[in-house]
Amino acid sequence: MFRRIIRNDIVKSPAVSFITFVFIAAAAALVSLAALLMVHLTGAIDGLMVQAKTPHFLQMNSEKPDLARLEQFADNEESVTDFQVLEFLNAEGSEIVIGANNLSESVQDNGLSTQSESFDFLLSLDGEILHPRDGELYVPIAYGRDGTAHLGDKAVILGKQFIVAGFLKDSQMNSLLASSKRFLISEHDYNEIRDLGSPEYLIEFRLKDLKDLGAFESAYINAGLEADGPTVTYPLFKMMNGVSDGLMIAVILLISALVVLIAFLCIRFTLLEKMEEEAREIGVMKAIGMRTSDLKKLYLGKYLVIGGAGCLLGGMVSLCLSGAALKNIRQTIGEGGSKLLAIGLGAAGILVIYCFILFFVNRVLRRMGKQSAAQAIRFGGAGETKGKSNRLSLSNQMFFSTNVFLGIKEVLCRKKLYATMLFVIIASAFIILVPMNLHHTISSPEFSTYMGIGRSDFLIRIQTTPGEEEMGKEIIQRLKEDPEVAEYAVLTTKRFYARSASGSVEPLKIELGSHTTFPVQYVKGKPPEAEGEIALSVLNGNEWNKQVGDTMVLVEDGMERQLVVCGIYSDITNGGKTAKASFDGAWKKPMWTTIAVKAAPLVSAHKKTVEYGESFPFAKISGIDGYILQTFGPTIRAVGRAASIGMVSALFMILLVTMLMMKLLLAKEKYSIAVMKSLGYTFKDISIQYITRFLVILLLGVLLGTVLSNTLGEAMAGALIASFGAAAFRFVIDPVSAYLIMPLLMGSTVLLATLLGTSGIRSIQISQHIKE
Repeated sequence: MFRRIIRNDIVKSPAVSFITFVFIAAAAALVSLAALLMVHLTGAIDGLMVQAKTPHFLQMNSEKPDLARLEQFADNEESVTDFQVLEFLNAEGSEIVIGANNLSESVQDNGLSTQSESFDFLLSLDGEILHPRDGELYVPIAYGRDGTAHLGDKAVILGKQFIVAGFLKDSQMNSLLASSKRFLISEHDYNEIRDLGSPEYLIEFRLKDLKDLGAFESAYINAGLEADGPTVTYPLFKMMNGVSDGLMIAVILLISALVVLIAFLCIRFTLLEKMEEEAREIGVMKAIGMRTSDLKKLYLGKYLVIGGAGCLLGGMVSLCLSGAALKNIRQTIGEGGSKLLAIGLGAAGILVIYCFILFFVNRVLRRMGKQSAAQAIRFGGAGETKGKSNRLSLSNQMFFSTNVFLGIKEVLCRKKLYATMLFVIIASAFIILVPMNLHHTISSPEFSTYMGIGRSDFLIRIQTTPGEEEMGKEIIQRLKEDPEVAEYAVLTTKRFYARSASGSVEPLKIELGSHTTFPVQYVKGKPPEAEGEIALSVLNGNEWNKQVGDTMVLVEDGMERQLVVCGIYSDITNGGKTAKASFDGAWKKPMWTTIAVKAAPLVSAHKKTVEYGESFPFAKISGIDGYILQTFGPTIRAVGRAASIGMVSALFMILLVTMLMMKLLLAKEKYSIAVMKSLGYTFKDISIQYITRFLVILLLGVLLGTVLSNTLGEAMAGALIASFGAAAFRFVIDPVSAYLIMPLLMGSTVLLATLLGTSGIRSIQISQHIKE
């Protein structure tokens, strides 16, 4: 009997049942998909780093290191299991031509390498260790994905011809966040062109236990070993490999959480309306002796069936979508993660949703026991309590037409009834705006200030070697005399030593120069201006346990120099561990120099970038816009895809929920509509009243959703971005997209759903319904 009643109930209201089913399926699919992606991403990163035997500690050095000293240090350190020094032959972008593409505008430090013998292997797309033959070139996968290189292309690097034999995965430099890219060639080819490039050395260590990494890093620096380049560690390699896809997964998780919330709101709304519509039938069944628990089973059984079918379909959809969603991870990182674990975690997420649905329905059904059989039979549903409407008199208003006024009054007098729709609009606006604003922010030029780079037009980077140090002075002189340059700032990075809270002396890279010309984003405080001030990046501030106003003590040849921390700023360059100061450090040898340049008004920044690039080929010159696109391109595209998914999902939800609510309102208000028809209201009049109701809810929902996305959404996105050093995060909002296109799309969707729903008004006959 129960089965027949449940089946008849579903058949009786197919639209309501279908919409509820779709929401449950969507929620289950998104939760399961996010779980599948997370397991595969973490597993793929771990798998890549295990296969490649990624170094736990990497020190880059521009000059050939003392191998005997390094080997002695490695032998004396108990935590070290393996050690090696690899060569990386830097080649200017203009010296690298692949097919018809020249890498002269690449912001990456491109170079040639040979395959390692011990660890830090360069792998094929199938995870095999590559061994190129003479004349073969293996290209970083990043250049394969963006179309720069294709299999079989002819390449010319430093005057030598190669054939692109395939693409490689590099556990260190896969991500575009890594500033360097390694091309793989044979030992013979490397030796032939070694003297034509600028060699750099990768000093690499693997440890017994990653817990010893901090102590090992301190021991390395205290030993006074080579360290004139960036230092990168295993955790940073891992973070950089997962940033792009991790952001996309985080956005999908946000969307899935809101879809689950909307699904529950819809279930609650439809359940309460169904109970009210069938209140007299419920009263009759109570009167003939049926227990409340048996009545609950009827309603619970319906959602048991719909919820189970929806969750099952959602799981199947997530498995179908996972192939396309995992394509990027498989291409750049590889296969990874236990398939059984991924499916199990996805299934667990779906099961949690299913249990919550049943629990939630059971909670709502408690209301069934609050009304007696006599009350239910006599009065029907309890109905929603209408607000006071004495102040909303049709005779006293002068601003709206009669139909518009009646629509507004209906919403204000029945707030509880329309609360569900309002929450859906707020959640939908949130789903659309947060990913959209995040995508616009990380693709905007202003995002460079969160990366630790001031907002200029282009950057000139010089690796300070004895020859290029003099060339750097030539660039500065050219900038001084160039009338098409509005302003520039020379920032030189040097290595100092500072005393930690424990009393030990540890290295600290400090960027010296004027930091007020092109300031970055400061979480607290201000840029350093006086000689006794220093600003720390977020990660360095946390590591050194320093806040604004604290003192940093620099140590040099037994002498101490006290600096006051004047600011904490965002930075993700050089591992996110940097510092800025403006004192004269002329006695220190520079590690590298960065010159930020802003072109004069009406002067093309791109033109000046190309001009300086041609004049000074030894320097790395790149426009800020191109730098962000090349560095964050995959991340921008990943978040863009998630934003598109969010927008389509939100608009689809608005359409379904609006149609659902229209159907339930028409079923509930047949008598009222019949009365209005008898008083002379036309179909157009009544339709305008319903359209007005939903447009009022839409306007209020969009307003609240926008405020919420710009506060809570910004805080959530900021917490995510801050995890890799970019704090003080603020959305860069595109007003046209956020405040014009988004409301228009949502408004059009609501209007379409309302027009489709109001078509049922024509079928309501006065003679059939007014007799009640």
